[in-house]
Amino acid sequence: MASAAAAATSSAEPVRPNIVFILVDDLGKEWISCYGAEGIQTPNIDRMARQGLRFNNAYAMPQCTPSRVTLLTGQYPFRHGWVNHWDVPRWGSGAHFDPTVNTSLPAVLRSAGYATAAAGKWQIDDFRVEPRAMEQAGFEDWAMWTGYEEGNPPSAERYWDPYIFKRNGSKTHAGEFGPDLYAQFLLEFIAQPRERPFFAYYAMALPHTPLTTTPDERTASTDLDKHRAMVRYVDKLVGRFLAAAERTKPGRPTLIVLTTDNGTGSITGRRNGRDLTGGKTKQDEQTGTAMPFIAWGPGLVPVGVTDALVDFSDMLPTFAELAGATVPSGPGRELDGKSFAPLLLGRAKDSARAWIFSMGGHPAVIRAGRVHPRVAFANRVIRDQRWKLWVGEDRTPQRLFDLIADPFETVDLIKSDRADAISARERLWQIIAAQPSRDSSPRYVPNPPQPWDLEPDWQKK
Repeated sequence: MASAAAAATSSAEPVRPNIVFILVDDLGKEWISCYGAEGIQTPNIDRMARQGLRFNNAYAMPQCTPSRVTLLTGQYPFRHGWVNHWDVPRWGSGAHFDPTVNTSLPAVLRSAGYATAAAGKWQIDDFRVEPRAMEQAGFEDWAMWTGYEEGNPPSAERYWDPYIFKRNGSKTHAGEFGPDLYAQFLLEFIAQPRERPFFAYYAMALPHTPLTTTPDERTASTDLDKHRAMVRYVDKLVGRFLAAAERTKPGRPTLIVLTTDNGTGSITGRRNGRDLTGGKTKQDEQTGTAMPFIAWGPGLVPVGVTDALVDFSDMLPTFAELAGATVPSGPGRELDGKSFAPLLLGRAKDSARAWIFSMGGHPAVIRAGRVHPRVAFANRVIRDQRWKLWVGEDRTPQRLFDLIADPFETVDLIKSDRADAISARERLWQIIAAQPSRDSSPRYVPNPPQPWDLEPDWQKK
């Protein structure tokens, strides 16, 4: 039924809403109170959930770079090649996100007439080498933390005294708090009078380490207190975007989507009566793959909670359908994502997906002067509404869990002789078996060598 609804909606007139995509950095459900988090209150995010659609089963990739490139391209890491994490400003080696050979979400929306801007964290280009990287990716304006640029100590700062890259270059903003500057930049972009719709990509720096104080809680001292303060500041900034959306020009709805790039770092929160340690880089359901995901748009998005399956590869086709944009096709630009626009518009009760998928994490390696995945075939997980299969680097099924009966993945059914377990294992394995036996490497025309290019021992293989 969901697939039929999706097909019917695809030919309908596009809604062309304003779109604000908020990507929080390193935050699992155990820190969002509407998802059952304890010891923390996130009233503005809770308001989004109360007035919008809260997803239970939305997959990110396990770490920063795989998630961010999957978002931009609509492809899984085994296809776009950024299987592993790579800090381009720190590690260089010619690698970068190359929109000349990869589809880029903001470029797709810009081609459909959207005004586009970004603020926060990018980290997949070195702006010293590529001062127009954001524009080439499809953004008309930007205010980005540069990432920690090797050999440039001030650039390490993303919070207090942040080092920010704009059209006229990079500089330190002494005495300022970076998250305030990133947010203010996009809030001013949203407030600009214009006839055309806009896409605002807010890639939050918060609450990624280093743990710090915030303007609201300057005396926070312990790691836990600082983390809580940073989460509360995430929520405060979300509230500013909700208020800004409510002030946008009447007649064009504004969609805000909030999610996170991966699970929390190694700090423990409590959710629904359980202590949960952050699952960044991991593929555990509760902390490593199924991330907070909320869509808000009064008069546009239905109100409720959904078990629909979505993952990060779905963002590009979904936003493109809403915008009436054409997605580039051809070799190297195949889409793995599926649009769930009908679900966001209340025209379908489910997504078009029978399964979702997650893979990637940990640093990549350098071979023959280029970035490559660490191993030929990275471990990965795939799930449907009930079953989750873990597949190892040896390209064999490793573990199987019934997520309805066992949401914390404690009883491995990979060797079970139950008919339903056998059927699920075979069904999910056939999807993985159809994937290439060797993961792709990142596609890019290399940047020229730089003095700060490094090849530490851990990168060599």
